[in-house]
Amino acid sequence: MTTTDTGLAGTLLERRYRVDSPIARGGMSSVYRGADTRLDRPVAIKIMDPRFADDRSFVERFEREARSAARLHHPNVVTVHDQGFDGDHVFLVMELVDGGTLRDLLDERGRLEVPLAIAVAEQMLAALSAAHEAGLVHRDVKPENVLIGRTGTPPTGVVKVADFGLVRAVASAGTTSSSIILGTVAYLSPEQVTTGLAGERGDVYSAGIVLYEMLTGRAPYTGDTAISVAYRHVNDDVPAPSTVTPGVPPALDDLVLRATRRDQEARPADAGAFLHELRRIRASLGIGPVTIPVPGDQPSSLPDAERTVPAFAPVGKTSPITGPQGTRMTPRPMGLPSTAVPRMPPPAPPSGPADSDPEGVRRPALIWSIAAVLLVLIGVGIWWVAAGPTSTNSTSVPQVAGLDRASAEKKLTDAGFTVKFTQQRDNTVAAGLAVRSDPTAGSGAVKGSQVTVVLSAGRPTVPDISTSTSLTQAESAIIAAELVPQHDANADQFSTTVPSGNVISVNPQPGTQLDLNSPVSIIVSKGPPPQPVPDVVGLSHDQAFQKLQAAGFEPFDAGTEFSGDVDAGAVTRTSPAANSQVTDGSKRVGVFTNDGVQVPSVLGRSLDDAVQTLQQAGLQADIKGGKGNRGFGFVVDQDPDPGKLVKKGSKVQLRVFP
Repeated sequence: MTTTDTGLAGTLLERRYRVDSPIARGGMSSVYRGADTRLDRPVAIKIMDPRFADDRSFVERFEREARSAARLHHPNVVTVHDQGFDGDHVFLVMELVDGGTLRDLLDERGRLEVPLAIAVAEQMLAALSAAHEAGLVHRDVKPENVLIGRTGTPPTGVVKVADFGLVRAVASAGTTSSSIILGTVAYLSPEQVTTGLAGERGDVYSAGIVLYEMLTGRAPYTGDTAISVAYRHVNDDVPAPSTVTPGVPPALDDLVLRATRRDQEARPADAGAFLHELRRIRASLGIGPVTIPVPGDQPSSLPDAERTVPAFAPVGKTSPITGPQGTRMTPRPMGLPSTAVPRMPPPAPPSGPADSDPEGVRRPALIWSIAAVLLVLIGVGIWWVAAGPTSTNSTSVPQVAGLDRASAEKKLTDAGFTVKFTQQRDNTVAAGLAVRSDPTAGSGAVKGSQVTVVLSAGRPTVPDISTSTSLTQAESAIIAAELVPQHDANADQFSTTVPSGNVISVNPQPGTQLDLNSPVSIIVSKGPPPQPVPDVVGLSHDQAFQKLQAAGFEPFDAGTEFSGDVDAGAVTRTSPAANSQVTDGSKRVGVFTNDGVQVPSVLGRSLDDAVQTLQQAGLQADIKGGKGNRGFGFVVDQDPDPGKLVKKGSKVQLRVFP
């Protein structure tokens, strides 16, 4: 049964997940707000297009990829709770993220300022790094798959990456065609275009393209067709972001260029290496914690002129890439599909030979230019006389370095200046003493002008981080202290007391004084240790459920099948299988029971009685011998023998006499 988007509202999948209102739509799936009626919690339900339901290879791959994604626990990854198959609905149950996507934020702002772009990229790369360390590759990194949800009080934005492994599952489907990937070709690595294969460095390339788009407000390549865009990925080098947005730091330029090299061996090895380099650049630029805005929560602070693609974008015909687009958050009604319209650059001014201008036009311009230069020179002369170094109104800024606040203020006010104080951490100057002044000591300044004195805040201290702190919050606190957070997922530990994704400890300990930009290691909880699925094969249905629940699992009826190895109605197998190691968050265990039938004994019974007994047991009678009259004869032999376990509906051969 195929159901429309709006018609799915109210549907109960697997007698557990209620489908409510649609919130997003893509070319391959739709996402709905829903509820887990068993655990009474809101969820997001991604329902694949019905055409995939009949594709066995897709369903099998979908289940494997969903199970792998469910094992990935990270604060910047959208948690996968469950996956299922109900009628013609193949679906994924995920954490409900209240907010929007990076695409929405880019649509609002056009481009992001450097500190905000770095903050978003850090959390995006933290998610990809955790995936790469777990052996998972995303394969479809793009702004539509980078969600920004609300967290904390007051609410701030947190980045969460979605759809791990979905592209790999779709690629295995026999129903897919080349048009499926056209919507994301703007972010495909060269090797994905040429070979269809993708690894960690492919994700690095796509993340580099996303960072480029955040810094510039547009993807590096556009074209009339998807093929033309793919061709440029393979044959062109991505330009430096500063060629589109002047002011992007050279170090950030260089990192984007290295992440998007056509030769994958020249890129950072994985997202962890990319993240490490980005954090080093952020520290060198002196960028502290940045609050990430949630799309739609507040208007952009950028003027309209900065919210569009810069005027020096290539002039020419551009068009959106055709084909299904990636899953987007759609706050508008589902009946009104959104259309991507490319931002067109302002028209270029007409050009022509210089001597084509009439003589009468050029001459006034030359006169005005000379007049402007003369005015500037006159102004400089007036300043030199009135306030320059030779002026009686100018004096030297006294030396205040090493003085306390009161002494520095007195010395400067005695010299005729007003004073402003700021603070910064310093490795060598004791807290409370002046580090320097601006203007610097000995330089000339006008009496009555302001001198800023920088007081030392001392060496940074490792902040107090509790076990209720997430990795992202801990990293932000450490960065705010002007230290460098370091997280090695291989060093994370299992814990029965600290929730998965929260911080267990930091090293050095909180309160320790360190030099600026010193590393602080973070150990994160992986949740309770893996536990094996109990072996319940051969037990009755109720006994199996009791044993699984006692071990902390959530058993559910997965179906029936025939087995000659266990009694009728007994458990034949579980999924995951018995003794499989299951991590926290993957508690559901499917239980399969035997629908076999035990052959009853009908020896010595009348033919009518024997046939009726077999039919009541779900079996068929195959009569041999006798007169063929149901009213006469007795059963003298039967095959299979009484007590034998057979499939429901099987035939039992009866030999009748007379």
